[in-house]
Amino acid sequence: MPSHNTVLNGLLKHVPMERYEALCREHGIRSRSLTPRRHLVALLYAQFSGAEGLRASVSGMATHKSRLYHAGGAPVARSTLADANAYRSADVFGALFTEMVAKAQSGFRKKTEIEDATYLIDATSVDLNSLSAQWAEPHWSKYRAKVHVVHDADAGIPIHAVVTPSKTSDIEIARSVPIEKGATYVFDMGYCDFTWWAKLVGAGCTIVTRFKRNTKLREVEERPLPEGSAALSDRIGKLPVRMARSRKNPMQVPVREVRVMTETGKELRILTNDLEATADEVGALYKRRWHIELFFRWIKQNLRIRRFHGTSENAVRIQVAIALIAYLIIHLAHALQTAIPSPTHFIRTLRSTLMQRRAAEILTDRPPPKPDIDTLQTSLNLTHAAPYA
Repeated sequence: MPSHNTVLNGLLKHVPMERYEALCREHGIRSRSLTPRRHLVALLYAQFSGAEGLRASVSGMATHKSRLYHAGGAPVARSTLADANAYRSADVFGALFTEMVAKAQSGFRKKTEIEDATYLIDATSVDLNSLSAQWAEPHWSKYRAKVHVVHDADAGIPIHAVVTPSKTSDIEIARSVPIEKGATYVFDMGYCDFTWWAKLVGAGCTIVTRFKRNTKLREVEERPLPEGSAALSDRIGKLPVRMARSRKNPMQVPVREVRVMTETGKELRILTNDLEATADEVGALYKRRWHIELFFRWIKQNLRIRRFHGTSENAVRIQVAIALIAYLIIHLAHALQTAIPSPTHFIRTLRSTLMQRRAAEILTDRPPPKPDIDTLQTSLNLTHAAPYA
């Protein structure tokens, strides 16, 4: 019978450790008591094991001292881990996340296919406590931070993330997001900025969003709907010439207004600069925005970004970055097996077998079926049916 290392060790093989250690050296992170590798292993152990806090994480690692050794980890004191989270630069983990995104995307999309990419932009709030008051502004007597994410709808993974205080506007962060030429961007009304839209269109991108209630089209041309279309209307026109304070609107290309009805009976006015797609295709693109909501729900339920192990901005940023790195590792590991089709069931099984000696690809006693390439590519893509909004 073949001999295996622990499941944790198999998961860590998806992490480019040499690159991570190089990033630590670039940021001047060196320590004998808690090496960069041991720090990363401790943080990922907390995510994969479901540890609710530093004490639970430290206690869990102490019971698996010998098996942690083979994964490059070791038990660590609670105070040492807390200090590392507070003072070691979160930028290192953000850069590691970027490296992991490139690895996760490489097997799914070629550079020449970027024009077919659909990116979803949105933000979600995470609760903090009053100890984070020094950087997180109160919101209705609660302290919160925002996690702004760009999500690859086809690959089913986040590709860009920023953590800010809760009062930071969504559009302020969106303006700094790198633009992929020719891609499609889908977002909600919180990202209404004609200047930013014009920048996206200038890069050859397609945008799909919602009109604000008071935004009217001019020079309107009605388009006929094909028989059987679910859309209510399809019109082409131009946005207002002037913005607030009489500033000239740079977004003066023709746009479309497609009206659709949600399953709850709410009418939506969808805006896009794509004049070729059918009205139903435009509606379907906006409906894909639900995928990022499912992603937020999944990581909050299955990864540890509800209860934070530190209160400083740096510690919170580290924990969010580690949660996203853990998500990418699960994405890669889940795609290598077909015995457990559900990502939620997969992480639960992984959690109960984390320190067992078996391959990460074989978490059940039954042999996996013959791999199917279509299943491997879409195994973690959240494509549940959902309403438009």
